[in-house]
Amino acid sequence: MNRTAWLAAAGAAAITVSALVPATSYAATPAARQPASPAGAVFVPTDATTGNAVAVYDRGADGTLQAAGTYPTGGLGGILTGSQVDHLASQGSLAYDRGHGLLYAVNAGSNTVTVFSVNGDHLVRRQVISSGGTFPVSVAFHGNLVYVLNARDGGAVQGFLRIGAALVKIPSWNRSLGLDPSETPEFTHTPGQIAFTPDGSGLIITTKGNGNDIDVFRVTGPGGLAAAPAVTADPGNVPFGVTFDAGGHLLIAEAGDDAVAAYTVSRNGTLTLTDRALTGQAATCWLAPDGPVFYASNAGSDTLSGYRDTGSGQLRALGTTSTDAGTIDASSSPDGRYLYVRAGAQGIVDEYRAGPGGALTQIGSVTVPAAAGGEGIAVS
Repeated sequence: MNRTAWLAAAGAAAITVSALVPATSYAATPAARQPASPAGAVFVPTDATTGNAVAVYDRGADGTLQAAGTYPTGGLGGILTGSQVDHLASQGSLAYDRGHGLLYAVNAGSNTVTVFSVNGDHLVRRQVISSGGTFPVSVAFHGNLVYVLNARDGGAVQGFLRIGAALVKIPSWNRSLGLDPSETPEFTHTPGQIAFTPDGSGLIITTKGNGNDIDVFRVTGPGGLAAAPAVTADPGNVPFGVTFDAGGHLLIAEAGDDAVAAYTVSRNGTLTLTDRALTGQAATCWLAPDGPVFYASNAGSDTLSGYRDTGSGQLRALGTTSTDAGTIDASSSPDGRYLYVRAGAQGIVDEYRAGPGGALTQIGSVTVPAAAGGEGIAVS
């Protein structure tokens, strides 16, 4: 089947799949709105095992947050054994596709992914679809491709084609990671994140303590993956959350040595270390970019470690900032002026103003109902 015919067939399948889940708009206990139009919104999944939901907060012009509603995903949250402030032990459980106005949320406890359309601070649930594996923890997109990382049963990635607001699961776009499912504790031995390279030519997966590897699959054809990844060993360093700098270098939070490492990515997926900076903190697991500055979240120290990357793959430390207990994932506003950080111990989101040199000033916080231990955050 040629590419055009293949896409047409996939499009017909998308229409069928999307019709199975009617567009649904929910807002549980909506809050009073700010009198002025919000500057944007912050989206926070609860990961509640009795019913996952995305809490939405209006972002004021001063960066502070006000509750705007809560939207059920139609799926369940989950908890990895041994986890405390980070029940999915991952980064990227929520992904916001700004260009297409879509929000993707994993439902680890029901092995599904939810697609919402976004209109300001209002969500409409468009689809709930199987994740193609067990216990999805991270989702990534590039163009019309969406890939989901499933954490249990040795780990697997599943690819989808996005057509409109619907995902079509492509069976041949599934790859097993072949990790040892008996390794314990579970929360440190399941894969950590899935992410596309900036040009979409590669798909990156971190294995954490189950191999201490960074896998890079080459993206082929209309969106499938090479049969096997290029594997870069990171012995004892527990590679976890990832992001990229302006020069295309891969930055990785390493929980084993509590560091941020920078790599160049070759065309065949092999990695070359360019720098490694120790945070001096505990449980360095997540990374959030904010322009040329990056913040590593240290769950064991309740801090953020700031770094500046000139785009050459060299890191310069900017100091630490205190947060509420259990610092996990974070996301910045599109203009780079504000950073929002999840503190998983009590389900708090801390609000910071970011200075031109990367210094952070706390301006407030909100407690998300039923979200202790939950992960994922996105900002519009």
